Amino acid sequence: MGEVDQHLFGEGQHWQIYEKFGAHLRTIGDAAGVYFAVWAPNAQRVSVVGDFNGWDGRVNPMRKLVGSGVWELFLPGVREGAHYKFEIRTQTGALLLKSDPFAFFNQHGLSTSSLIYNLDRYQWSDAEWMEARRRRDWPKSPISIYEVHLGSWRRHADEGRQFSYLELAEALVRYVLEMGYTHIELLPIAEHPFEGSWGYQVTNYYAPTSRFGTPDEFRHFVDACHRAGIGVIMDWVPAHFPKDAYALAEFDGTDLYEHMDPRQGEHQDWGTLIFNYGRPEVRNFLIGNALFWLDKYHIDGLRVDAVASMLYLDYSRQPGQWIPNVYGGRENLDAIYFLKRFNEVCYERFPGIMTIAEESTAWPGVTRP
Repeated sequence: MGEVDQHLFGEGQHWQIYEKFGAHLRTIGDAAGVYFAVWAPNAQRVSVVGDFNGWDGRVNPMRKLVGSGVWELFLPGVREGAHYKFEIRTQTGALLLKSDPFAFFNQHGLSTSSLIYNLDRYQWSDAEWMEARRRRDWPKSPISIYEVHLGSWRRHADEGRQFSYLELAEALVRYVLEMGYTHIELLPIAEHPFEGSWGYQVTNYYAPTSRFGTPDEFRHFVDACHRAGIGVIMDWVPAHFPKDAYALAEFDGTDLYEHMDPRQGEHQDWGTLIFNYGRPEVRNFLIGNALFWLDKYHIDGLRVDAVASMLYLDYSRQPGQWIPNVYGGRENLDAIYFLKRFNEVCYERFPGIMTIAEESTAWPGVTRP
């Protein structure tokens, strides 16, 4: 990772950060392998572990880029499909086993490994839709949205299993066309461990859930929607994340993605953690994730979940359970800045998309480009 990449990430403005962090198939010289990069500034040591080294953290320690808190390593011989995690030694000497925050593909449920995946081979066939989208003014266009949770929309009665992305590309698209909708809104499809959350407790923000198939099979679903003239909106969850030990919580042994003070860093209603929007690297992780879905998956819109909980420091809190902003008010100034930048950057880089807010307090301009 170059110095410019590290500088932009430190400023919170690296808009293709997903091309740098995570696991990427590369050939360096004559050696084919995988380049790994992860942000863990407070770790004593970070190693790549996986089924290619016996999950032994002593075998492949990573190199720290001093100043940015980024760790990197190129491993020759590692191939697509390999399972991996990052083993992190904290300042207290504890060993943490973490899935990759930027993983393109991840297991779900009891198995939580990240998987090497090549996102560069899929051939899109929606050029006509994408070109026309650039000229659309959706706020002034009639739209009709079908909101759906893929896991419970329909099941194979004889087998008791859910529909796959490939099957949904036929059955769901056909149904939506028959009903006359213009858009499908997917409840969160980023990887999550708990079925009962409907996807609203995300652990792997850059990976479509493996419950229904591979990333390219999800792309096929979006492709099929576009060829049929149907837009795809995705529920996106930057408001909070779960405490699962293998994911973002206390990632390097410190409160890295979340606030340290529970009055700022924990949702009492949901038992989840709140992102630290005042940290540039965290903002970059989230805005980069929004851009990732618009870029790599041709998503047409992002419906931002639980915006009211982001805007107000006293959301669902009693007096004494929250910290006022620098002006003594209850508005979360860091979250407001984050949402502004999110809207600005998404509309600037991808004309014709839309952003939607689940916001119950009539905050003005919350989705304005």
